[in-house]
Amino acid sequence: MTTPLFHIVLVEPEIPHNTGNIGRTCVAMNSHLHVVQPASFSFDEKDVRRAGLDYWQHLSLTQHGSFPEWEKSIEPQRCFFFTTKSQRVIYDVQWQPGDTMVFGSETRGLAAPILEKYSTQLVTLPMLGPTRSLNLSNAVAIAIYEGYRQVRAGNFLPSP
Repeated sequence: MTTPLFHIVLVEPEIPHNTGNIGRTCVAMNSHLHVVQPASFSFDEKDVRRAGLDYWQHLSLTQHGSFPEWEKSIEPQRCFFFTTKSQRVIYDVQWQPGDTMVFGSETRGLAAPILEKYSTQLVTLPMLGPTRSLNLSNAVAIAIYEGYRQVRAGNFLPSP
């Protein structure tokens, strides 16, 4: 596999269908999926694989036992943490190949200590209507494709 376009990190995901869909998006966009445990489901569950369809065997996936374990494996300068608790929108980031996009669980988001520690690296997706948040799978897809749009426009990558 070539160098991943992005690293997508799911911290303690709860819904197997979302993780399966995200895995499929990662395959489509040559991005590496990292899952920080504990997840509320097993990766052997058919729901994860069903959502990922027959692409799951192509997924570049790393599971980390805990958030601190994952932190030891990264270079935090190019990590961005998605939350509804930020004023900095996704379009304010100048995305680069290899950037890391971190997402919290479906019902809790990212924990307060993570948001505090990485307060200068928080980003949000704009929502104009009365919605608390977006579906996790949709949020990841929006982020990857905006990142790709910018990377491609910056001539970092050839057109497909």
